Amino acid sequence: MKLAFSTLGVPGLPIPDVVHLAATHGYHGVELRAHPDEPVHPGIGPAERADAAAAFKAAGVEVLGLAGYAHVAAPGDDAPVLAEIRDLLDLARDVGAPFVRVFPGGGTEQSPEEADATAARRLGTAAEYAADAGVRILLETHDSHPTGADALRVLGAVGHRNAGALWDVMHTWLGGEQPQETYAALSPYLGYVQVKDIASAEDKTPLPLGSGVLPLAECVEVLSRHGWDGWLCWEYEKRWYESATPLPELLGAGREHLGRLLNESA
Repeated sequence: MKLAFSTLGVPGLPIPDVVHLAATHGYHGVELRAHPDEPVHPGIGPAERADAAAAFKAAGVEVLGLAGYAHVAAPGDDAPVLAEIRDLLDLARDVGAPFVRVFPGGGTEQSPEEADATAARRLGTAAEYAADAGVRILLETHDSHPTGADALRVLGAVGHRNAGALWDVMHTWLGGEQPQETYAALSPYLGYVQVKDIASAEDKTPLPLGSGVLPLAECVEVLSRHGWDGWLCWEYEKRWYESATPLPELLGAGREHLGRLLNESA
């Protein structure tokens, strides 16, 4: 498995500095938070896109994916959601990212069946454009669809190779799902896995990997046992928790911890 970290942990950091952190600490790639607060987002022009892609390529660091904020199950018209996804897919193509993350975002005014149908319809349409761009759209286990079983209801209805899943280990754990259950649900669709650690279900302040309650060892063991060789991406939510320890101070130890888990599960 290859290791990455998300720029959610280094809010607003310029791309050359992000690349330097990854190269210095032995990470193979980086997930870029695609938000206007960040250096890379759909509003930047061709020159900025080319510069970002070149910076990563020169350092031998991959752009794993773009963490977008489109909500595919949200109530309302399809057109704005599809336009948002299309912009993300164009950006991913331009910077060389194979994946784009989207959220479910189902509303409480919908039934679960309505939210599933909305998400599947939009993902099915967007997946056609994603295929042309050479990118996969990944539905994250999050908010209205926190478990693998929830995501499977949507992805099974889509049935397109360019629509897959992003396993966020915190949300499946909060949803009461065991790692083996999540893997069984998502394995046909799995793009990559977001790892993190927290103190408890009530206190989600990000912690160094291995110092909290999330079942990281079990997740890695399940993935290894099934021969999965994709990406583990550390999503450290510094952007939402300003008091958390700065991520650059933790990156070396985090890579070593994930390396130990991989070795122990081999």
